[in-house]
Amino acid sequence: MSNILIISELLERSNNLKTVLSFLGEECLSVGFSDAINKIKDYQGFDAVLVDGDSIELAEDLVSKFPAQPFVVVGANGVGNPAKTNIVGHLAEPITYPELTQMLHRCQEYLRQRPSPKTSTANKTRLFRSLVGKSEQIQAVRHLIEQVAPTEANVLVLGESGTGKEVVARNVHFLSNRKDGPFIPVNCGAIPGELLESELFGHEKGAFTGAISSRKGRFELAEGGTLFLDEIGDMPLQMQVKLLRVLQERTYERVGGTKPIKCDVRIIAATHRELENLIADGKFREDLYYRLNVFPIESPALRDRKEDIPLLLQELVSRLERENAHSIRFTESSLSSLIEHLWPGNVRELSNLVERLLILFPNQVVDVADLPIKYQHVDADPFQPDYPEELLEREALNALFGDNSEFNNEPMDDVQEGFTSQEMAAPSSTSLPSDGLNLKEYLSDLEISLISQALDQQDWVVARAAEALGMRRTTLVEKMRKYDINKD
Repeated sequence: MSNILIISELLERSNNLKTVLSFLGEECLSVGFSDAINKIKDYQGFDAVLVDGDSIELAEDLVSKFPAQPFVVVGANGVGNPAKTNIVGHLAEPITYPELTQMLHRCQEYLRQRPSPKTSTANKTRLFRSLVGKSEQIQAVRHLIEQVAPTEANVLVLGESGTGKEVVARNVHFLSNRKDGPFIPVNCGAIPGELLESELFGHEKGAFTGAISSRKGRFELAEGGTLFLDEIGDMPLQMQVKLLRVLQERTYERVGGTKPIKCDVRIIAATHRELENLIADGKFREDLYYRLNVFPIESPALRDRKEDIPLLLQELVSRLERENAHSIRFTESSLSSLIEHLWPGNVRELSNLVERLLILFPNQVVDVADLPIKYQHVDADPFQPDYPEELLEREALNALFGDNSEFNNEPMDDVQEGFTSQEMAAPSSTSLPSDGLNLKEYLSDLEISLISQALDQQDWVVARAAEALGMRRTTLVEKMRKYDINKD
């Protein structure tokens, strides 16, 4: 079947294009504008469509009808805008081999990168959720995963600690033909070298002191699935030799055993180290490196894709919300501050921060001032509440008469009525004068007296005086300012 369509009413132009395309080894088909629509529909999309630009109106109408199809305009430069439409470029006559191959490559990229329903299925969305983002780096990682997953090629995931290398490995596994098999992770840096062989290949009963029974290794447990060798750069040299033999022979033996065991396991390795430098230092085998590095995937650092931070925060909050039944939100200022951070711990550091904030501020809005100091990279807009006098008076009554109830939005009169006559008289033995008194002034004078006494007793240490009066330090400072109480 032809994969390139030529649409032109000019016989000479069609023949020239066919000649060049045949030289490239491409199968092509030539039609006029009257048959073009049906032909494109019947073929369900060509790799490229070369359309005659001399018939401007017909060409533009055709291009607009098939937005998913890449077009190359031949013989004219006045049709469409390659930057905004599915016209990927123009070919001027005489047509040359280099220019035509460049246009075919553009068509190829247009088809490869265009949005497709099959790449956004529920399964892939679920699997890719930890690779959230719209940056070019993370989109490239998702594309590489989709490309290599259906194959049996060994994969080497590179990147700094905390960038989600195991997430990449799990996505490769679950999008592969081995998805129904086990995914077995092994951290080569966390297991002592003398135990790593037994951990990977298993051992027979009595193979060494303490081996009271036979035990399967990780290779055997991963049979038919994927073995993820994390931190492969920390594997001892003697184990590298044995791993290389397994990759070459596809067989291994348990420690203390003589029976070869066949191996049907896909290997995905990961490291944060520069393996080329380790090879130069004699700490990593070059032949093993080329066995593992069949298909490298670079997991990008978070500082290189800062535009993904808002989406990552949303994903992390949603995940923790399902686990803890609490949620948090971020102000624009706090988001801007987090975007400015360099994130040496990458996504793992971001995840830890979200979990910490969720504990400190459950179901609240987080601003810059709520972030730990090292994450505050923009100026905070501090807010100091200015409480009404009535509320401060209520608090004074609360402190004076020992009532610990919450006033909330109760009217002031109701609060005063809540105190008994004994409670009102408790602070002073003075009887009520026959001509009455101004209760508000009386309480103010009493409050000034008690505050002054507390400050004198505590040598004017405001925090201690506030503790003696059973109120917050900020409240005491406000009252001192209100009554103009100072040491002088």
